[in-house]
Amino acid sequence: MVAEAAALRLGSTVAKAAAQMWLGGRRREQERRMEMAELIRLRVSGLRFQRGVQRQFEEMADAVYDRLAPFLEREFPGLEESSRQAVVDGVCDTFAAADLSDEAVLAADVNPAEVVRRVTRTVARPVGLGEAEGRLFEALFAECVEYYVRIVQGLPVFEERALTELLGRTTSLGAEIARVLERLPDRSLFAPEGTDRDGDFRRRYLELISTTLDEVDLFRRSSDRAAGQVRLSVAYVSLRATGDDGSRRRQTRSLPVLRPDMSDWEEPGGESAGMRVEAALGGATRVLLRGEAGSGKTTLLRWLAVTAARGAFTGELADWNGLTPVFVKLREYSGRELPKPEAMLDSVAGQITGVMPKAWVERRLAHGDALLLIDGVDELLDGERRGVREWLRRLLAAYGDVRVVVTSRPAAARADWLRREEFTALHLDRMAPPDLAAFVRQWHQAVRELDDDLPCPVEELPRCEQSLLSSLKDRPHLRSLAGTPLLAAMLCAMHLNRGSRLPRDRMELYRGALHTLVHERDADRKVPSAMDGRLSLNDKLVLLRDLAWRLSDNNRSEIGLEQAAVHVGKRLAGMRHLDEQDGGKVLEQLRDRSGILRSPAEGRLDFVHRTFQEYLAAEEAAEEDRIGNLIERAHLDLWRETIVMAAGHANRPQREELLGGILDRAREEPRYGRKLRLLAAACQETVPEVSDGLAGRLEEAVSALLPPRRQTDPPALAAVGTSLLRRLPRSLAELSSKAAVQTVRTVALIGGEEGLALLEGYARDGRRDVVAALIDAWTYFDADAYADRVMSGLPLEQHSVVLTHSAQLRPAARLRSLTSLKIMCRLPDLSLLPEFPPLQELICWVRDTADLSLLKGHPGLQTLQVLHAASVRHAEALADLPALGLLNLPLAAPDGIDGLPPLPGVYQLAFSDITAETRLGFLAPYSGVAYLYLVGVRGSRVPDLTPLSALPGLHGLTLYYFDTRDLHRQLPVLTRLTRLRTLTLRNCADPDGSLTPADLPGVTVTIE
Repeated sequence: MVAEAAALRLGSTVAKAAAQMWLGGRRREQERRMEMAELIRLRVSGLRFQRGVQRQFEEMADAVYDRLAPFLEREFPGLEESSRQAVVDGVCDTFAAADLSDEAVLAADVNPAEVVRRVTRTVARPVGLGEAEGRLFEALFAECVEYYVRIVQGLPVFEERALTELLGRTTSLGAEIARVLERLPDRSLFAPEGTDRDGDFRRRYLELISTTLDEVDLFRRSSDRAAGQVRLSVAYVSLRATGDDGSRRRQTRSLPVLRPDMSDWEEPGGESAGMRVEAALGGATRVLLRGEAGSGKTTLLRWLAVTAARGAFTGELADWNGLTPVFVKLREYSGRELPKPEAMLDSVAGQITGVMPKAWVERRLAHGDALLLIDGVDELLDGERRGVREWLRRLLAAYGDVRVVVTSRPAAARADWLRREEFTALHLDRMAPPDLAAFVRQWHQAVRELDDDLPCPVEELPRCEQSLLSSLKDRPHLRSLAGTPLLAAMLCAMHLNRGSRLPRDRMELYRGALHTLVHERDADRKVPSAMDGRLSLNDKLVLLRDLAWRLSDNNRSEIGLEQAAVHVGKRLAGMRHLDEQDGGKVLEQLRDRSGILRSPAEGRLDFVHRTFQEYLAAEEAAEEDRIGNLIERAHLDLWRETIVMAAGHANRPQREELLGGILDRAREEPRYGRKLRLLAAACQETVPEVSDGLAGRLEEAVSALLPPRRQTDPPALAAVGTSLLRRLPRSLAELSSKAAVQTVRTVALIGGEEGLALLEGYARDGRRDVVAALIDAWTYFDADAYADRVMSGLPLEQHSVVLTHSAQLRPAARLRSLTSLKIMCRLPDLSLLPEFPPLQELICWVRDTADLSLLKGHPGLQTLQVLHAASVRHAEALADLPALGLLNLPLAAPDGIDGLPPLPGVYQLAFSDITAETRLGFLAPYSGVAYLYLVGVRGSRVPDLTPLSALPGLHGLTLYYFDTRDLHRQLPVLTRLTRLRTLTLRNCADPDGSLTPADLPGVTVTIE
């Protein structure tokens, strides 16, 4: 049966039922079983009126046909012919058997859905229908009942004594009924009540999501005033993600983290830096996003939901605009069934789901315009997580085109957990310094919205922000701790609430971070998998301390899960107040929810950050009075940080024993004397106070370390911390040149305002190597402050100044004695050059176009190297540089650089981006060149070297990055260069190894 025939039959069935009810009336039930034409002849007198009524009901049948035909065109193709016939027969038979009298319609309150329910309770469902046929029958019968009720509502009340008058008023009844039916919604299996209200509901829903999810806790802790909710769209910071294969191991740290230079706070590049998470998400339709506690998983999902609701995606996610976000918090389904599509909006939009059109979520999923955001696999109990995978599998089997992002901590879902469902696994990385700086700036921008809840006047926030950034840059331990948004927010709130100050030492910071990660955060959020445990904060710390000590005691950073479970079980046996004694179960709970344990590989366990292992091992050593063990291992690098923090955990007798024992070993074991004295000095950072006798011994130990003289001294001394600055001289005049240089390096590595003040005084020392050390130290300090207080007083004429990050550019332009400049950070162009004093040497990396006309303010330029520029403009300006002797430029075209003039003074010439297609004939005007450097596009063949015959004075030729397998064929060209003495191949690939020094008599061939 084709759709048209089916629609025509069903239309006639509906119209007939309406005619029978209208003409048969309530009092003559037997007449309802007549055919429509027979009933019309019986109840309507006069042939003309009979024909008029007949036409009206035929028009009603046509109107029903017009509505049903498109519906059946969509739904019929999936069914066999026999199945179609069975469905239509079932609908017609049900209409014939059903009580559709005016009494029945009125008893159902003229509600089509209630009529359907009453009929299905009283009339047997057609037999022999399969699942697909059954669904179509239900939808089709409901559709026909809807039309029937609408028609009945449009019929005038029948009164026999006024039949003539009423029949006269039915002349346009069919057309009116058709217009009524046209206004009904277009229904389908996925739209049983139509889609006419979908747009209105979507607008209401997106407005609600945009408002309710656009909030984030700056930091959740009752003791912090700066802990309110602000707009997520203001506070959000883009993070980085990398592909996740489940084997994310970290290097074991053996030495303290030294202060990085300021270039680390620039935007990092390279593959190791990972990509922006938005770019990573944009390349996949199904993503399992894993990350440790506090890494920003939930915040990211909320941001995706809010941005989708506003249609505000840009860049790699621009294609996501138009998607409807569906945000599911899994922790709300602990202990109950995971949501079906119609219930997925309950957790974030429960206020309006009562007016949601039926099957609205299913339609979004089926059309592929939903963005399904599923948060917190790890927040469910272990037994419930397996159900999530099966739930997802069934959901995606039904709705395969939907975009999905699922989040979890790594311990709860391995990287391959959803591999069968073709999910791409990503891992949210720890924040790099540029990300941390961006986070601090956004946090302080967002905190402005707290208004009266701020602990300081709003105008103080910029100063507070800068103060915290300076602390993070000067104190590597702070930066190391603040690797996740959660801990970074904790530092921001602590700094603001303490009047722009942070604790003097690391101990309080680590204590606060541990308490937040281990217990308070999950308790605040009422996470089911955490609430299911019975361990208090102290119970958890006891177990974690024991694990940390066992790892450190064996000089390990990770342990097998089974072995760790045994250790936990033994410790639990002594904790008599606990009912739970299953070490494996408790360990799993700690790993999944403590926030500081993880599984770096299958069956293994470690701490998410080495710092937490060291801090807890140190606390365990003090708690169990293992001071002797610490003294015995004090010379080992792996134990340095643990001992420094043990000095802070220890009581006064333990501190005296620990520090005294270390100093005793320093005296008795000269082999380790310097290392042990450095360690004792470093412990001063964490100890609250020492006795007078021990204070004197520490003074002697520090005095024996100063002044620094060896290259390895500054990093070791800088690890002592800012307390060392008080022992360093205010002037370098009494020190040898070597000691003065190492003192400058030591101060630079310690940093801070006190360190900058010392270097400002050292700037009066004019020794060449001291000046060079002070120039190198610029990279560790705020660019403007250091330029004004130190660099401006240095004689720079005989020194090359290297700029490592963009913040140094404008301060460097103020240094009027500057003559030699090497810019390591990539410039967009050369537009800053006119601001610099006249230069003699310039080496720079340019990202876009290098306009050489900007060099006119540097007529004394002797060396010019422009590296990696996309193109070069106004090369003719080089003719105005008579002193130019070394030139290095990129080639953007195979025939050289347009406008490049003859340069008789140039004796060293270099070109990059050379390929096999490059034609070197453009070198002919440079016959005086003695040294030529050709830098190839890596892996490219060597170009034709025949044009080098025009360079009779060529003394040395260097080739970089070429595939040189065919170079031996060009040797006759090189033998004609009578003055050629050196041929150097650097980083070239020579698969055949065919080139040897003997191939060019009189020429030294070097392969590097």
